[in-house]
Amino acid sequence: HMADTYKQKSVAEQHSLDVSWSVLMREDFSTLRKSMFLDQKDLQRFRQVIVNVVLATDIFDKELNDLRKQRWQKAFETKEGAKDQNLRATIVMEHIIQASDVAHTMQHWMIYRKWNERLFLEMYAAYKAGRMEKNPLEFWYQGELNFFDFYIIPLAKKLKDCNVFGVSSDECLNFAMQNRREWEQKGQQVVEELKEKAEGGTEND
Repeated sequence: HMADTYKQKSVAEQHSLDVSWSVLMREDFSTLRKSMFLDQKDLQRFRQVIVNVVLATDIFDKELNDLRKQRWQKAFETKEGAKDQNLRATIVMEHIIQASDVAHTMQHWMIYRKWNERLFLEMYAAYKAGRMEKNPLEFWYQGELNFFDFYIIPLAKKLKDCNVFGVSSDECLNFAMQNRREWEQKGQQVVEELKEKAEGGTEND
């Protein structure tokens, strides 16, 4: 069982890493590897960065999240971290891929709604098929508020703090906060609409 293979830790993320790395290591990509890496040390550094940034998308593992918070604090809140450009670069890349993983929450309301709906319908289908224990209708409204408060908005603030996107960092934070406000006002009605679509088997393009 895949979950047992990865000891119930970041299963989807670890599996993705294994599959992609095995492809990159194939003989028919040897020329690409020679172009990417000067030596074995380069390759090992690249793998370390890739592992860090992909595992950064597992937002449900408390231990990994705590470690990321500690690395952020070291990189951006200490004199030692200010001198460690490799650490800062890795942390910034982790946050970029985290943002890309939930980019719809930091864009216009209609984009957020589109991908929120698709995720809901996917999870509802999984629940109806017996692959998910809880009905998403039970937690979708409050869950989105919590997601904004405890993950999306803090992430957007960190993107702004490290200034990696320049003025776009402000846009990410502003859209996240606007979407949070709109969801608080309209989310319960949206969930009712999602319920009708899920039970009726329809979805907007």
